[in-house]
Amino acid sequence: MTLDLAIILPTLNERGNLGPLVERIDRAIGTAAVWEVIIVDDDSKDGTADEARVLALIDPRVRVIQRIGRRGLASAAIEGFCATAAPYVAVMDADHQHDPALLPGMLTALKSGEAEICVASRFAEGASTAEWAAPEREKLSTYANALARKITGVELSDPMSGYFMLPAATARALVPRLSGIGFKILLDLLATADAPMTVKEFPLNFAARREGESKLDRAILFDFLAGLYDKTLGKVIPTRFALFGTVGAFGVLVHFVVLSVLLFALGERFAIAQTAAVLVAMSFNFWLNNWLTYRDKRLVGAVALLRGWLGFIATCAIGAFANVAIATFMEGSGIHWVLAALAGIVVGSVWNYALSSRFVWGRF
Repeated sequence: MTLDLAIILPTLNERGNLGPLVERIDRAIGTAAVWEVIIVDDDSKDGTADEARVLALIDPRVRVIQRIGRRGLASAAIEGFCATAAPYVAVMDADHQHDPALLPGMLTALKSGEAEICVASRFAEGASTAEWAAPEREKLSTYANALARKITGVELSDPMSGYFMLPAATARALVPRLSGIGFKILLDLLATADAPMTVKEFPLNFAARREGESKLDRAILFDFLAGLYDKTLGKVIPTRFALFGTVGAFGVLVHFVVLSVLLFALGERFAIAQTAAVLVAMSFNFWLNNWLTYRDKRLVGAVALLRGWLGFIATCAIGAFANVAIATFMEGSGIHWVLAALAGIVVGSVWNYALSSRFVWGRF
């Protein structure tokens, strides 16, 4: 029989959830379709990839991609799209919050031409979020959905859903233009399509996580806004650089607040106050960039954070030198000091972004 469907499971520390989920998928689809599961694991520390390989030895329909140095749900889904020969692909969470029982109906709707993409909705009529137990996140999702509808031009109740199915050829055709940033791959697909897709929604009873902890946090709203920015202005200024620059602007405010407090409230000498302000601002920038700008590459653990902080300070020191050197040269060449200063800031920012992306949050 010909392969019909690939179910992509992006994972991070989901070892205990994999076996039971594959069993649920098998029961849900039965003989209605020939399927495979592609587990795209972001090098989980709990041995999720190893568990996936154990399952694959028992069931050849299970495959695993273990990613080293790459993270993020959106990019994991993209790798899954490109790793299968199945004509249809589904993306769903591995934590059992998404019900596999919806898969056969989604596949039927796509095969019949009734829809170009099928979405499991938490907010469609007949859906339920009673087991979610996260009213704050549910409210944020409602606001985000309203904004996403305006961006994508698609009328559906849950464009922020993480559970959907579409033809693999459609997904792969859109891949070169996808941002691949963060967690909301469905929004990326809908906003990138040349024309609004025909959508069929399936009411989803959004269940409680079976085990483990959610990887989503309050930075998910920022992640969503970054996705919208990428689809609107991302071709003018790269999204991650725009986020990096925004964090830097907040760092300038932190610098002047600390400097003012030390100078005028505590009476410290300027040299001491300026040094302290620089260190505090750099540390603030490192923390906020780690939490937001590089959320999909976030450093965790005391050793990684300390190494990253030291690397970031060294990077900023080099950027500061480049800033001063360029600005001084331009001002000495007769260029107005304001323009010279701005040029120095731009050069220093680009330098800091390039080095920190490579050596703090990237790989040597």
